[in-house]
Amino acid sequence: MKRIAIFQSDLGVGGIQKSIVNLLRNLDYERFQVDLFLSEKNEFWTTDFPEELTIRYLKPTPALYKFMPFSLARKLLHYDFSDCGSYDLAIDFNSYQCSCAVGATSVPAKYRAMWVHNNVEIKLEDEWKYRVLWHFFKGKFALYDEFVCVSRALIEPFQNMSGVRDKPFRVIQNYIDAAEIHRKMLEEPDDLQLDEHCLNVVALGRLCHQKGYDIMLEVFAEACRKRDDLRLYIIGDGPDREMLEQLRQQMRLQDRVFFLGNRENPYCYMSRMDAFLSTSRYEGQPLNIMEAMAVGLPLYCSRNLEQYTEGLQGYDDLAEALATAEKGEKHPDSLTTYNGEILQGIAELASSGDC
Repeated sequence: MKRIAIFQSDLGVGGIQKSIVNLLRNLDYERFQVDLFLSEKNEFWTTDFPEELTIRYLKPTPALYKFMPFSLARKLLHYDFSDCGSYDLAIDFNSYQCSCAVGATSVPAKYRAMWVHNNVEIKLEDEWKYRVLWHFFKGKFALYDEFVCVSRALIEPFQNMSGVRDKPFRVIQNYIDAAEIHRKMLEEPDDLQLDEHCLNVVALGRLCHQKGYDIMLEVFAEACRKRDDLRLYIIGDGPDREMLEQLRQQMRLQDRVFFLGNRENPYCYMSRMDAFLSTSRYEGQPLNIMEAMAVGLPLYCSRNLEQYTEGLQGYDDLAEALATAEKGEKHPDSLTTYNGEILQGIAELASSGDC
């Protein structure tokens, strides 16, 4: 049995959090003994983990540690791993937080891997806050044995920006719990009234600059000028919500675009829709697109997202695609082969230290 230590900041709202919850619910605990180390106790997702999973909490880390060279932060932060034993694999699943990096590079382990969740080349160009964090934590990269990217499109940007070319890289995509999605699709949303005569479109994700909801509203407004039976329901919340609501008003879309906020079960809403829409500026591997596949929704995504999702067919002109879209039969996907490849990838990674 392989022993794995996984370091993640929290289980709150977010794609990284949802991904780790999905994975930990579905690992084979006859093959793996897993300890999950968290640095914060806030939760959003239902965390009905298998009883074999052990959850441990790291002591709180002052924010100051984010703004010092990683080598210094690692010297000053002391986590007690004396009762943990040695692991075959230590994973920094978060890849952003100082506490996760210190834990994954300090815990006794044969092999250490860091997950890469985003196109860091675009993220560094796009977000000044991330540039500041990168400046301080980039020294940690030398302490990992391998880097795991959630899509192939992330490897070259990370190598370009980090300069790391002497370490192995592999792709392990995000686990999608299709069985859970299909169960939750059957629940009844208690606050949703759809006009069945309209083409009802859903979007899902954090309301932030990366996800491109401002682009989405422009695309949707253009499509609405060509037909008047389009409706858009946006599930999620985030720092851009107020700006997006103002933009909706400026575009006179108040009766066509609806913000539903965060929903622990978005799938019962999605299952009643006719199509899924995404216009992210960049991604790592978009969970929301894979979840829409599991629900069986037709996908209307911008062309740039093809590189992050295997098999996705994007559109150059999304407005025209929506303007000519028709209701059709949904085809839910069990994602059995997809998820099987992910679990096999974890098993191979856990044995890397044996070489």
